Amino acid sequence: MDKQKLQDLLLDGEIKEFNNLVESNNGDVDLSGLRLRSIDLRKITFKDLNLEGAYLRASDLRGLDLSKANLKHASIKDAKIAGVLFPSNIDPEEIMLSLIYGTRLRAKELN
Repeated sequence: MDKQKLQDLLLDGEIKEFNNLVESNNGDVDLSGLRLRSIDLRKITFKDLNLEGAYLRASDLRGLDLSKANLKHASIKDAKIAGVLFPSNIDPEEIMLSLIYGTRLRAKELN
């Protein structure tokens, strides 16, 4: 799946078409390294989500289950995160630092 096409769909608000593409790829979504600033991601569907290094400033993530997502080195400054389930390998302090200062999330290696 072409990451640029996925990014363009999200930037244009074409969530239905985005979800159709994701479903045709068994729910695996690679959005690593993309700039997804100020995008409402609440209605995206996914099974495995890779957001490694993604720039999510001011994005709306409310209510998403990101517990199995790869958020290593992602930035969530000013994002809306109420009700988000974050991966267990990211400390709450890391989440707050990224939310307030825009630092990249550091994830612990899982054994």
